[in-house]
Amino acid sequence: MITVNVLFFARLRESLETDRLIVTLDDGETAADLLTRLAGRGSAWAQLTEGPTVMIAVNQTMVRATTALQDQDEVALFPPVTGG
Repeated sequence: MITVNVLFFARLRESLETDRLIVTLDDGETAADLLTRLAGRGSAWAQLTEGPTVMIAVNQTMVRATTALQDQDEVALFPPVTGG
């Protein structure tokens, strides 16, 4: 088992009504697995896997959803960025 500290930013923080969570995962789980677990909470949490792709940073480095997570990682989740 591993523990990760999940941070939520911008619109995600507002819609989920939290800025951080501590989540326990199985060894070898990926950032995508984390998103799926969180989305399973239902309601507003479903946006993490439905719709536009959430941006993920692990230990302050942008990563792909396939990145394996390690014990004590800091995982930051950001809504998609649009420009104009």
